[in-house]
Amino acid sequence: MHSYSHKNILDTLQFSKEDLNFLIEKTQKMNLLQESGKAFGILNGKLLASLFFEASTRTRLSFEAAMERLGGRLISTVGFQFSSISKGETLYDTMKMIEAYVDIAVIRHPVEGSSRIAAGAVNIPVINAGDGAGQHPTQALLDLYTIVSEKGKIDGLNIAFIGDLKYGRTIHSLINLLRHYPVHLYLISPEELRLPEKYKKNLEGFPMTWEETTDIKAFWDADVAYVTRIQEERFPDHREYEKLKDIYKVNKELVLASKKDTTILHPLPRVNELSTDVDDLPNAAYFRQAKYGVVVRMALLCLSLGVDFD
Repeated sequence: MHSYSHKNILDTLQFSKEDLNFLIEKTQKMNLLQESGKAFGILNGKLLASLFFEASTRTRLSFEAAMERLGGRLISTVGFQFSSISKGETLYDTMKMIEAYVDIAVIRHPVEGSSRIAAGAVNIPVINAGDGAGQHPTQALLDLYTIVSEKGKIDGLNIAFIGDLKYGRTIHSLINLLRHYPVHLYLISPEELRLPEKYKKNLEGFPMTWEETTDIKAFWDADVAYVTRIQEERFPDHREYEKLKDIYKVNKELVLASKKDTTILHPLPRVNELSTDVDDLPNAAYFRQAKYGVVVRMALLCLSLGVDFD
């Protein structure tokens, strides 16, 4: 029996391969409970603080739906302007106050490393829902679960990452998880948006292999293609964004020309990089990906709170 000991979920580097396989198995069990109507009530009496200081739709609603589906309740704040941080309160003091109200907190913040500050302030579990251009661990976990659910395995897959590999925290996070598996990555990006060296260094000594290219045609060799938007809000120079924003476009013509049955993932929201004419293809999995996110977060909420659901 694997001993899972992660109260806080802050960074994808905290997980071993054994942790990941355990989480996939537990999520599959949670999915069965959810489908049979037996998940409701597992977190009865528990209260979640949903703290989103940066814009979010899917992640915030996914966590809140997960808590509601487990029979728990939540309180929330959205945006700095609606919190005492706008009056000068520190994140530390905000978290100490939140600790008095709830059993667990989920936080999104524009400053990289903020979730670790939040977790260090309190004794309740803290889950990082995205911090700046840094980490987005629960997105990576649901992405990993999506790959298993869609492909039936991880080992041996060719996986393409397309778009903003420099600022894309979802990509940084998922690559940190995939490094534990014998997969091959195609890192497709313009030269200006290549994967930062610190993330490449994390891959040393692991079974993953990878190659960099600017050619979108590498998509045709992939079993899974993870498409991301060029993130306007992360660019220090808006002229650079304007130059790169439409550099890649995944459309039906590209997908149908693939040598493989390439599963298309996207963390959403999309802009111009993924055409709506892909939506009706059976291998377009990004809306299923969003649905998987709820059950993954249901499992994570229970595990962080130490509530068993076997």
